[in-house]
Amino acid sequence: MNNIHDIIVSPIITEKSSIQKDENNTVSFKVAMSANKIQIKDAVEKLFNVKVLGVRSTNYRGKNKRVGKNFGRTSDFKKAYVTLEKGAKVSFFEGV
Repeated sequence: MNNIHDIIVSPIITEKSSIQKDENNTVSFKVAMSANKIQIKDAVEKLFNVKVLGVRSTNYRGKNKRVGKNFGRTSDFKKAYVTLEKGAKVSFFEGV
């Protein structure tokens, strides 16, 4: 994985992640399953021009779902919690 856009899939914007962003300066991202903490740190630093203090990552298994008589499963994904240096900001909705 050489491209930083392949490592960071999307930001995770929920009520809980907004509180963590305000209180702990921690942002959440959905990342590639094969990405490790060093790759995630480098990608966030290059993409958003911020200093990263720490990275925590977790793997989530997809849930079983049912629609009528059909059974399915949501996708597995990996989530990364990135702690930024004090004063650093990552804004996802610029100009909104």
